[in-house]
Amino acid sequence: MSVLVSGGTGFIGSHTVVVLCEAGVDVVVVDNFYNSSPSVLDMLETITGKKVPFYEGDVTDPTFLDHVFKKHHFEAIIHFAGYKAVGESVTKPLKYYRNNLNSTLSLTEKALEYHVPKFIFSSSATVYGDRPAPLKEEMDCGKTTNPYGETKSMSERILEDTVKVNPEFSVALLRYFNPIGAHKSGLIGEIPVGVPNNLMPYIAQVAKGKRERLSIYGNDYPTVDGTGVRDYIHVVDLAYGHKAALDHMPKGLQIYNLGSGQGTSVLELITAFEKVNQIKIPYVIVDRRPGDVATSYADVFKSHHDLKWKTQKTVEDMCRDAWNFEKNLKD
Repeated sequence: MSVLVSGGTGFIGSHTVVVLCEAGVDVVVVDNFYNSSPSVLDMLETITGKKVPFYEGDVTDPTFLDHVFKKHHFEAIIHFAGYKAVGESVTKPLKYYRNNLNSTLSLTEKALEYHVPKFIFSSSATVYGDRPAPLKEEMDCGKTTNPYGETKSMSERILEDTVKVNPEFSVALLRYFNPIGAHKSGLIGEIPVGVPNNLMPYIAQVAKGKRERLSIYGNDYPTVDGTGVRDYIHVVDLAYGHKAALDHMPKGLQIYNLGSGQGTSVLELITAFEKVNQIKIPYVIVDRRPGDVATSYADVFKSHHDLKWKTQKTVEDMCRDAWNFEKNLKD
């Protein structure tokens, strides 16, 4: 099987490329390095022993995509490419709408034009808005709480409407919860550009001494300790979720939550990191961040039942692997 992976040098994309290569899938990666580094390609080759075909370019550019699609016969597309910072999307909404929607539109158009039968979309639990957990795929999604989430919701609707009039086209919408951790080799992981927007790389940078302390956004939520509760999933487990979707994708459109099904608060995650890595993490409580919800975790019955997939790694594994990766990073 030949699979095009957009955003394949990013955090989730790179780990998925590893899983696909190890399963014998022929992978082609496209990326513009907006949220990643060319050095990831060398790391992928080191881990897999394979030189992954790569094209540098922007998937919102139809001419660039034509160049790639004319050289390969793809049987599936896994679409990761997109901007992903919730906080930035609140302050720069047009940037997010333009990029994230255009990337989905361009890749979907090319999938149909070049008769690619399978499309896996990197969606998000943010499409549920501020709904009570556990979050189930059959829920009518509420109003999203930030533009990033809205771009995911709108992209889902674009793909849903496309499937309705193209019965030969099959789509899996994978709603991620909170991926953290890194590959066990310590060679690939999450490398934020500038100040981290996500919790785990911020914790790891504080542990390394790159930042003085962690800012916790709010401790007055209606949760076990007042801090936000999220469903953390090891990025390697998440990568295997994509392989499972590829293997078990039925005709038409399906939606799957990819999470652990368990909620962990910010303070609980910090405690786990400190315990497993024997490092103290100083922190300060600051105001809530716009667009954040109090509690979000998945109902994972459908992905367990349909995809024959479930998470294998613990929160402690996530903390250990994230720190191992951060220690290996050259500042």
